[in-house]
Amino acid sequence: MASPATFTASALAIHKPGRWQPLLMAALAAATLSASGIAFAQESYPPAVQLLIDRGVSIADSFEAPGGLTGYAGDMQGRPVAFYLTPDGNHIIVGPMLNANGDNLTEPKIQELVQGPLNQKAWAQMEDSAWILDGSADAPVIVYTFTDPNCPYCHRFRQAAEPWIDAGKVQLRHVMVGILREDSLSKAATILGADDPQAALRNNQQSYNNGGIEVDRELVSANNKRITANNRLMGELGLNATPSTYYKDENGQIQMQQGLPLPEDMPTVMGSAQP
Repeated sequence: MASPATFTASALAIHKPGRWQPLLMAALAAATLSASGIAFAQESYPPAVQLLIDRGVSIADSFEAPGGLTGYAGDMQGRPVAFYLTPDGNHIIVGPMLNANGDNLTEPKIQELVQGPLNQKAWAQMEDSAWILDGSADAPVIVYTFTDPNCPYCHRFRQAAEPWIDAGKVQLRHVMVGILREDSLSKAATILGADDPQAALRNNQQSYNNGGIEVDRELVSANNKRITANNRLMGELGLNATPSTYYKDENGQIQMQQGLPLPEDMPTVMGSAQP
């Protein structure tokens, strides 16, 4: 019978907890740390790691880490996670690892092994989702963003993106969702199902301060399931804020940002300096 596993969160290994750390800590807290609970665990992973897998952590890969530790990177509920296994195989250290210079050694591994592949998969899923083109279809830069018709930050993001869209540099693809208010889904379905979705989207943008687009019940009935599917996709991707935006950086790597980008970040998201 395997010996009981112990989980520890070391202050030496945790600095500025990442977005994923609360999820992983919750999984640790939920684990039943007893020998009987792991006696029949799969042998492909050490028992301490297998307990996390049993609690919903999906392992992408492992890697050698300083200090004789073995690092693991994966995801939980669509969010990247990382932790380290001690040489004895019985202790897990949660959080980013720093070197003597203060460099985060975990983040590059998260990007390489987890976030990069997750973002590529998300990009393909958004391509196949129900989205609305905002701008020219010939614009060289594609940016996907999850948009709720009632979201004030989506409204401000569209305002900030306007120079790039008007210049024909960026096509903003709105994956319409309805999550913020009772009528969000109805408005999103009305926009998506309109004869001219682009015009309906502009209508909602221009009339936002006066309540936005008027709901069309027939369009809601016909397009409700399409918006529900987008809501579900957003949840599957582990996103909990609008706008949530996917873009390609200067190296062609897909990046994601939740919430309204800061003004100084807009050129990065849009792929060029403001026109």
